[in-house]
Amino acid sequence: MKTSKNILTGKEKELVSALTQDCQSTRDIQSKLKRLFAGAIEQMLECEMDEHLGYEKYSEEGNNSGNSRNGYNYKTIISDYGESEIAVPRDRNGEFEPKVLEKRQTRTDEIEQKIMAMYAKGMSQRDIEDNLREIYGADIPQTLISKITDKILPEVNEWQNRPLESIYPIVYFDGIMFKSRKDNQIVNKCVYSVLGIDMNGQKEILGIWLSENEGASFYASICSDLKKRGVTEVFIACHDNLKGLCEAVNAVFPNTKQQLCVVHQVRNSTAFVSYKDRKESCADLKKIYSAVNLDDAEYAKEEFREKREKKYPAILRSWDTNWSELTTFFEFPEQIRRLIYTTNAVEAYHRMVRKFTKAKAIFPTDDSIRKVVFLSFREVAKKWTQPVRDWAYAYSQIMSFFADRFAA
Repeated sequence: MKTSKNILTGKEKELVSALTQDCQSTRDIQSKLKRLFAGAIEQMLECEMDEHLGYEKYSEEGNNSGNSRNGYNYKTIISDYGESEIAVPRDRNGEFEPKVLEKRQTRTDEIEQKIMAMYAKGMSQRDIEDNLREIYGADIPQTLISKITDKILPEVNEWQNRPLESIYPIVYFDGIMFKSRKDNQIVNKCVYSVLGIDMNGQKEILGIWLSENEGASFYASICSDLKKRGVTEVFIACHDNLKGLCEAVNAVFPNTKQQLCVVHQVRNSTAFVSYKDRKESCADLKKIYSAVNLDDAEYAKEEFREKREKKYPAILRSWDTNWSELTTFFEFPEQIRRLIYTTNAVEAYHRMVRKFTKAKAIFPTDDSIRKVVFLSFREVAKKWTQPVRDWAYAYSQIMSFFADRFAA
């Protein structure tokens, strides 16, 4: 038999009884809670004033003490209970600095936390403004909401520049596109994410980099930043075949094995295949990357060449050009192959980021993109509590294959 979790003590029951007396609806209770909240804040401010002056209100100890109370200032604050007018005591010397409600503070921390939570969930500033007005009866303009969310920027910068582990067995590279305003024009901005698997098998976003133009220099700056922050070894780098990325990784981490995403390769290979040939072509390509070993994969590729080269020569040229990076995963056992033959891990992360940001069609600034992507990352990372699948076995194999790199 279930029992209520809200079991009250005797004093709590008395308080609830007094609170609900003469209340006819939940709105009446909310109104009383609002007055109770305002009254509690005022009492706390009075206690702070007592401590500041060194004596209680109306006490004779205040005579000729050099400072005394000097009436009140009134301010409207916004809390979970809506807008409330608060009487803030002041002293004659103007030295009183309240802590519970600081000078110029007009919102409680709970409201700011709710704004940040709504922003992280992908709500636009206009939607946040409308929700606050509807729920709390508080008019908080979008400009103020922007200033509140801007408070996360120092944390974003600190996170982006934090020290990293020295070794990441597997690292995934991938980008996600957003639209942003620049000089009264709409431009595409790529947020490039690097997802690492650490020595414990835990996922970690190593950083996010924003650029309008992708290229070799951009990728080189990402790899250099990772090294500057403490990364000395990346055993396997998994990524799409973006121009300049292989060279950038090789320049900074020359011993890293690189694996191009097979799923991207198949997708690109069949993009221009006629509809009637697509299903059979995909099945033939699957024989290549699902082969037991490299020899079987090469045999399957030659079979595909005999059947398709005359009609689709570009497909074989692409596979031949990238063959060494497409087949790196054949060097490892099955458990490791599943981890590295595709960039699905970082793409799944980006799908979640897109889910949180889909309400924002166009971002006004680069900082607005950084804020929402960082907050989205924090939401996604809450679910990363377990190591990747079969990590214990995969780690033992990695230890064996890269033993010399561990010793170094």
